[in-house]
Amino acid sequence: MIIVRASDFKFKYPRDIAHRNEPKFSGLPDPAPFNRDDLYEILPMMSAVMNQLGSEDGEVLNLLEDLLNQMPRFITSREEVFDYLQGSARECLR
Repeated sequence: MIIVRASDFKFKYPRDIAHRNEPKFSGLPDPAPFNRDDLYEILPMMSAVMNQLGSEDGEVLNLLEDLLNQMPRFITSREEVFDYLQGSARECLR
């Protein structure tokens, strides 16, 4: 199982400390809103996508960060973010 840590990222992300103990993404289905401006939301999402892709490669993680930061704003739920990131990464890695 791949676990992404904050030190693995190339970008720094803000932390929503007030909500850090609330449940985060743990798999599909998950219609809860995704906070793309919260490190505590991003870490479990990136870990789940890296596990889905079966990759520990830092370049793949960098690609996922780029995809996340360019992701359209109409993608709002955790399951939509997961599907977007893993689907887009698979297309880019072909």
